[in-house]
Amino acid sequence: MNKNSNFFMLRAIELSINSVKSAGGPFGCVIVKDNTIISEGFNEVTKSNDPTAHAEIVTIRKACKNINNFNLSGTEMYTSCEPCPMCLSAIYWSHIDKIYYGNTRIDAAKIGFDDNYLYKELKKNLSRRSIPMKQINQNEAKKAFEDWERKTDKIKY
Repeated sequence: MNKNSNFFMLRAIELSINSVKSAGGPFGCVIVKDNTIISEGFNEVTKSNDPTAHAEIVTIRKACKNINNFNLSGTEMYTSCEPCPMCLSAIYWSHIDKIYYGNTRIDAAKIGFDDNYLYKELKKNLSRRSIPMKQINQNEAKKAFEDWERKTDKIKY
């Protein structure tokens, strides 16, 4: 934990409190690189009518734009709550080095933000999930993967 961790977490918490005051969800987040906040955000789901606009996703998008790179290696995230499965996936995809969080997912469930069903769904076989999934047109879909595999100037992520 770096010497400014409490400062950064308190900023994420402040953003979460301000979000509630402005009719948003109770979540805030900052991303830090070299001991400096490079982006901050809060839950914008209802503001933007975007179910993916969680505080962590909003903040990741801003960080990537601010540094002009999709790879956030060398950064740390401070978020007011343990990330949901969607946000956690985005954190891994963006290569953030470390996550600090305030509230737990159990705390979030107690106020109506229960992600436990998502964790359970992810463990299930595809055929047993609550949203049906059916694979179609695999042969046609493979064309893009084959093109990608042959591409010599691809940018790996």
